[in-house]
Amino acid sequence: MVSFEKLRKDAEIQAYIKAADGVLDAIGFTEHGLAHACKTGEDASRVLGILGYDEHTCELAKISGLLHDIGNTVNRTDHAQSGALLASELLRARGWDFNDVIAVTTAIGHHDDKTAAAVTPVAAALILADKSDVRRTRVRREDTIIDDIHDRVNYAVISSDLEVYGDRKMIILTLKIDTEICPVMEYFEIFLERMVLCKKSAEFLDCDFEIIINDTRLL
Repeated sequence: MVSFEKLRKDAEIQAYIKAADGVLDAIGFTEHGLAHACKTGEDASRVLGILGYDEHTCELAKISGLLHDIGNTVNRTDHAQSGALLASELLRARGWDFNDVIAVTTAIGHHDDKTAAAVTPVAAALILADKSDVRRTRVRREDTIIDDIHDRVNYAVISSDLEVYGDRKMIILTLKIDTEICPVMEYFEIFLERMVLCKKSAEFLDCDFEIIINDTRLL
C-alpha cells in the first residue's frame, strides 16, 4: 500500500485536490484544499489510533481524509460518490490491494452530509474528522463574513479541538467561538446535522459524543 506521505506528495493527487478546491472557491465555499484534506486525514487516523485500531486501519483513515473531497472536481453534487470512484481509479493505478481500495472508497462514498453513514470504522472516523474541521483559516476572504453565514461561523471559531479519550470511550469537540462575530446559535443553525452525524459516528465506534462551546456542554 502506498503511504499517506507518498500520496500527499504525489503530483496527480495534489492536482486533484487543488482543482477540487478551485471549484469550491468559484462557487463560494470555504477552503477545501490540502490543509483541510491533511487535517481531516490526520484527525481521522488519530481517532482510530487512540481507540486501539491497528496501524494499517489508521493509515487507511488518513488516506481517506486526504482524498475525500476530490469528487468536487466533477461537481459539488454527489461529490462523495464521484470522489470514491476517482479515488478507486487513483489507488488501483498505484498498485493497491483491492481490499484497501474498497475500505477507502467506502469511507469516501459515505462522508457527505445528505448521504453520510458510519458504515465502517474508517467511515465513522472520516465523518468525525471532516465535520469537526471548523476554523477561521478556512475562510478565504474576510469581506464575506457579513453576508455568508458559513464564513461567519468559521471565522468566529477561535479554536477547535477534537479530543478522544479511549479509556472513557468519549469523543469531545471543544470550540471557542467569538460571540461578537456570531452567536453560538448560528453554529447549530448550519452544523446541527453534522453534529448529529458525529454523534452517530461516535456511537458506531462505541463512544459517546459531546460538544462543548465556550466551556458549556451543548450536546
